[in-house]
Amino acid sequence: MIPPEGESQQKKGAAKAAPFFRIAVTGGIACGKSQFARCLEKLGVETLDADDVVHKLIPAEERRRLAKKVFADPQARKELERRIHPLVEKELDSWQAQAPAGPGKIRAVIIPLLFEVQWEGKYDIICAVICGKEIQIERMMRNRGYSREEAEARLAAQMPVDAKAAKSHYVIRNEGSLEELEKSAARFIEWLARKEIERDEG
Repeated sequence: MIPPEGESQQKKGAAKAAPFFRIAVTGGIACGKSQFARCLEKLGVETLDADDVVHKLIPAEERRRLAKKVFADPQARKELERRIHPLVEKELDSWQAQAPAGPGKIRAVIIPLLFEVQWEGKYDIICAVICGKEIQIERMMRNRGYSREEAEARLAAQMPVDAKAAKSHYVIRNEGSLEELEKSAARFIEWLARKEIERDEG
């Protein structure tokens, strides 16, 4: 069952952090994490996407070759992850450890496989961007050229979005227009501001 948007009813609150929250955005494939990140950037949030870090580490041609190989070979995927994940983790940690550029600024990292790689303990606030399974499939078929069977295979290889939502502090349901997503991003920022006040008063 896909949970409603807003503060998670299963994982409320957030760790106390000083002097700023360490924030991670995660979610399922084709749920709109990158689009949500762009909405946050329009609101002044500084973001770094783990996928962009990977792209910097591995040339595009090699990424395409590896993608075909590792999807069909779980062992090859594990070996690649053992090689790449520590490098990505180091860069994300280094960036997130730096204070935001100015007063009131917020930083967030975008990590699609946050729970799968068990990095969630590093972050005070986790926001999951989710949508229904059929919407994920339709988007993969339309935007990535997958067949329905390919899209379903990709979903089967990942943690379900409702499980990610249950482990997050805040949930964004991205099933509508860009304007609706922008409003959701603004509500998330407002929620963060309230959490900061609660932290400071606590």
